[in-house]
Amino acid sequence: MFETIVWATDGSEVADCALPLVTELARAHHSKIVAVHANEVLSGRFGGATLLADEDEIRAKVEQQVAELRDAGFVAELTVETGIRRGIEELIATAATEVKADLIVVSTHGRGAAATAMLGSVAKGLLHIAPCPVLVVTPTYARAASATAERVATG
Repeated sequence: MFETIVWATDGSEVADCALPLVTELARAHHSKIVAVHANEVLSGRFGGATLLADEDEIRAKVEQQVAELRDAGFVAELTVETGIRRGIEELIATAATEVKADLIVVSTHGRGAAATAMLGSVAKGLLHIAPCPVLVVTPTYARAASATAERVATG
């Protein structure tokens, strides 16, 4: 059903919470996993600069996660979308279109309406423009799944 699954990640712990679900789905459907990291760039008179000061560290972390997926037997790759004057959700949607994704999995911080109005929501924006279904992993789901996995591991 899902030949290609996009895991949208910004390298944060919140984004990492979606990875176990991505691997579970990929295992069940024999899917390719494409980790998409969107690097939004600010443009200026003398060129562009990444919005995140730790972009190099984030990219290295995601590259390591993709390598670990491959070591675990998954077909996995990393796509970094860089854009000027384009939102993160637009960069993710573009990458999903390019890799012909059947599903996008993205985490949400689970902020309330006021915080979302101030800070925006990539997940919410992606729901409006994605070229395929979007599965949004909430912090509540991630905590519950983590607790279940811990109980299973400890027996």
